[in-house]
This record gives sequence, C-alpha cells and structure tokens, in this order.
Amino acid sequence: MSINVTIVGSGTCVPSLKRSSCSVLMEVGGEKLLFDTGAGTLRRLLELGVDFSAIPYIFYSHLHPDHTGEFCSFLFAMKYPETYRRKKPFKIVAAKGFSDFYERLKNVYGDWIELEPQLVELIELKNNKADHRDFGAFHVDTLPMDHTEESIAYRVTSKNGKSVVYSGDTDFCRNLIRLSKDADLLICESALPDQIKVPGHLTPSLAGQIAEEAGAKMLLLTHFYPECAPVDIAEQCRKSYSGKLLLAEDSMRVSV
Repeated sequence: MSINVTIVGSGTCVPSLKRSSCSVLMEVGGEKLLFDTGAGTLRRLLELGVDFSAIPYIFYSHLHPDHTGEFCSFLFAMKYPETYRRKKPFKIVAAKGFSDFYERLKNVYGDWIELEPQLVELIELKNNKADHRDFGAFHVDTLPMDHTEESIAYRVTSKNGKSVVYSGDTDFCRNLIRLSKDADLLICESALPDQIKVPGHLTPSLAGQIAEEAGAKMLLLTHFYPECAPVDIAEQCRKSYSGKLLLAEDSMRVSV
C-alpha cells in the first residue's frame, strides 16, 4: 500500500504566480488526506482534478493564515453551490485550540460557513505532547513543533508500514527528529536560505540535519519564501543530508 503525495502549495504568505500557500495532499488506502489549506489550495485541487468537496480528512499543522487561509472558503464552497454541496461527513483534525478558532470564525461568518452538525467531526489533538489516532486505513502520530502554541507535525503510516511526515512550520526541533525516525519521506519546511535564518523556521542545512539524524529515506523541502529563488537550496541541504532529496514545486507528485 503506497502513500501518494501531491504538493498542492509549496509557497508561503507571499503571493506568487508559481507557488500557492501551504497545502499537501496524501492518498493512502483509498482515502484522501489534505494537510493545510493556504491561499490557492482550492484552485490547485481543481487543476489536479481533485473534488475538494469529497475529501474526507483535513489536517491542520497550525493556525497561521498561510496554512488556514482557505478554511472558510472550503466550508462556504461546500455549503451553497449544489455542484459541490457536502453530502458525506468529513473530519477536521488539528491541535488543541482549533475549536476555539473555528468558533471565532463562525462569530464572523455565521451561517455562511456552518455545515450541518452531522457532516463535520472536529478532532483536537494534544499540543504539548505526543498523540495518536487510528483511522483504519492509516494511523497518525503527532508531536508539538517549535513555532506556535498549537503547532504540530504529523506522521502518517499505512497498514503496511509506509510512513510520511509533514512538519508544518517549525524551528530546529528534536521532536521532529523523533517523529521522522526512519520515515520513508519527510516533507519539511525550509523557509529561507542558511544565511538569513529567522526564528520559528528552518533553513536547508537545518532541515537536512533533522532528516539525517532521523534516518529519513527521502527529504522533500517546501515552504519556500522568494529569497530562496536565487540560492542553490539543494547544495545547502547537502551540507548535512545524504539521502534522496527533492525540492517542492506546486503539483509535484511523489510516491513511497
């Protein structure tokens, strides 16, 4: 049972014609799992031929707008147009604090984004220690990251043991090394080049160090700010990582 990964958005909060904001689609055991819904996610999914209104799982790494910006758009689109009206229940999975975030959004948008209660199941995970959920065709393990109070990374494991880790946003973090131990694929943020490291984010060589220490078989760097464009990101990552290396582009597909 493979895990098929599509990079829906490889960018950041900075508008780009090349890179939509953060979003990753995984397909495992016949299920579609969408991680984060930054600006441009809906359009990219349409381009990929994916019916967003039928996705059964949406996972959030944290609450920053470049990761949640189209959450309301998803709900609104699935509520009104008959073509995409939500018919089957789906799950929203995120760390503690998401339900409060959702309630505040409903205070703003009200009925425009409120689906029938039987259609939405909100699952809140621990934001301060490890958590685990079994969804049948796959299971998910999480650990808190060094970014915001609610930031978590996800490890998705198929029934036959294939595993993909999605870091979300984080600074250098031992928890990410722990979560990525021997993973088949680590999808890791690498926001800025080594020479302009900022708090709360990784650089190519730091992401490479995490992957190398974890023994991740493949590393896929993503979440690139425009400052990455003129820099040899792969060369910087190779200072610390010796495994298979990929640099994300929107609509890129990878299977493990």
